[in-house]
Order: sequence, then C-alpha cells, then structure tokens
Amino acid sequence: MNTVEPIREVRKVMAIRSFLKDSNPRDYLLFVLGINLALRIGDLLSLKVKDVLDEKGEIVDYVYLREQKTKKEKRVKLNKAAKEALDFYFRQPMVAKSIVTDLDDYLFTSRRSGLPLDRIRVYQMIRKWTEIVGLRGRFGTHTLRKTWGYMARTKQAVPIEIIQQKLGHSSPEVTRRYIGITQDEVNDIEEKVCL
Repeated sequence: MNTVEPIREVRKVMAIRSFLKDSNPRDYLLFVLGINLALRIGDLLSLKVKDVLDEKGEIVDYVYLREQKTKKEKRVKLNKAAKEALDFYFRQPMVAKSIVTDLDDYLFTSRRSGLPLDRIRVYQMIRKWTEIVGLRGRFGTHTLRKTWGYMARTKQAVPIEIIQQKLGHSSPEVTRRYIGITQDEVNDIEEKVCL
C-alpha cells in the first residue's frame, strides 16, 4: 500500500470544506469530522447517530468508541468545528426527519443503498475532493487523520508527544514519519540554511 500525504495548506482544507458545504452535507460532515477527530477511517465510518447525539437530540461533547485496530477504548472531544458541522448536517431537512427514529443508524451512509459507506468509496471521494481544489500527490483515507497531525504540529506547535498520544502511536518517531514532519522540516532547513 502506498503512503498517502496530509493536506499541508490551510487554504486547501478550507477550499474543500467550502466546496462540500455547498454541495453535499454528508460529505462535508465526513471531511470535517475526519480532519478534526483524527480517527482511523474504519472508526470514523463506524460512528452511529447515537454516538454524536444524546437522548434529547443534542450534540454531545465527547465521542466514546473502541478502536478497531487497537481494541482500546477512546474518548474524543468534539471541537467547535466538529459541532458546527454536526449541527449543519442535522439541520438539513432530509436528515432532521430521519434522526428522530433512527438514532441507531450509521452516521455516514450511501444515499443509494442506505448501507454504511465503505473505505473504498471514501478513498475515491477524498481523491476527488483533493483534485477539485488542485492538489496533486498521493491522498486517501489516512489523509484526513494525517492532516490533523500535520496541522497540529506545523500550525499550532503542538508537541509531537501529544500528537503521538492522540494518534495512538508507539513513539514520537513513528508520529513524525506518519505525518511527514521529518522530511518537511529537513526540506525547510535546506531552504533556510543558504550559505
């Protein structure tokens, strides 16, 4: 399997968000939750409506899940962007009607079949979104998770150890390699150290 890249430019992230918000509320929610929760795609696609809404229909503060890969329990905070995307999605007329009785439904389902989206379809969607905003490179389902880590490190100066904890990696080196920091930092220094 080829390694995929994070989206490295905030303006490209915002361009994808804007495009999806205007064209497809489900895909908008998938993208926003993907880049903000930093879950593996299997865990993201396994979310059900009841995982993000309480019994009163209010958006929760935390999502609780058992990671498919590690089998570890995980608590993930829904940040402002995630909550706003959920609110936007649930205010859509077709969605608002169905959630009243379907809290056990998967959050991300196919419009045609009603079945949960699968990773192959999401891979195709992410490739399309990145192409639409002019990104060239290798992008796929891990791109969403990697984008969170990359942006946390490069734009927010989050210590690599905290990113490691969030992503569930075994060492800081694994995290650096995973989000492409080592090579980016080397290339940046190569440009700056100009003797």
